[in-house]
Amino acid sequence: MKKIVIAADHAGYNLKEEVKEYLKENGYEVIDMGVESGKTSVDYPDYVIKAAKKVLSGEAEKAIITCGTGAGTAMAANKVRGIRAVACYDVLGARYAALHNNANVLTLGERLTTPFVAKEIVKEWLNTPFEGGRHERRLHLVKEIEERHDMLIKGK
Repeated sequence: MKKIVIAADHAGYNLKEEVKEYLKENGYEVIDMGVESGKTSVDYPDYVIKAAKKVLSGEAEKAIITCGTGAGTAMAANKVRGIRAVACYDVLGARYAALHNNANVLTLGERLTTPFVAKEIVKEWLNTPFEGGRHERRLHLVKEIEERHDMLIKGK
């Protein structure tokens, strides 16, 4: 059984719950990192890092994170070395995020995406294999950017 970690801030709570049920219905084991309700404002980076750690440790294959728009959570997730997050708003974007970019984190926006569309995006993203080939080379270049950034920070 594939494990997917899921998380949300307060603005993405309802969509997280919809996606979580969809995943369970389709045979995925879901690790829910919160939030537990949409009633109290929280800071999305706190939930992004929880989900990212599960992916990087191998406890989960991929992560789905929801917030109001999907933008902030994608930006925060992409600050974590080894995470390739994409904010998706349609099925075609989800397909190419998996096929060409091997995205390991998907972010969705509750204010911009209906539950029906979100489920179609998730389905496409999870069921599209990474193509590899020339895309592998490009992902290696992205990894090099991460490494050069680390060296710049360390003053090398």
